[in-house]
Amino acid sequence: QVQLVESGGGSVQAGGSLRLSCAASGYTGGNYYMGWFRQAPGKEREGVAAIDRGGITSYADSVKGRFTISKDNARNSLYLQMNSLQPEDTAMYYCAADLRYKQSHWLLLSRLYNYWGQGTQVTVSS
Repeated sequence: QVQLVESGGGSVQAGGSLRLSCAASGYTGGNYYMGWFRQAPGKEREGVAAIDRGGITSYADSVKGRFTISKDNARNSLYLQMNSLQPEDTAMYYCAADLRYKQSHWLLLSRLYNYWGQGTQVTVSS
């Protein structure tokens, strides 16, 4: 059973940075597609950044140039470096993983991911 545990959330002022981490267990290797998703109160869950098995990344337009996704297969970990944070980035951030093949333009579709963490809250104040 795959388990995902996020950490690194918190409260920062606009312009600040945070680094989210996702520790995965229950599987080994880099065969999973993994991504970060977020959900703000009253809004649908949206894809933020994702990475495929070969290391190809995909980002939502709203975070391009500010967020960087990376993974460490040896540590079974996924990361999201978030810079220049803005109040609109405030949300619960979730780590997700899935084994099934995805084309690059599918990577940010939350319905295509089977495994989810409990989330970590990110709050950005102006």
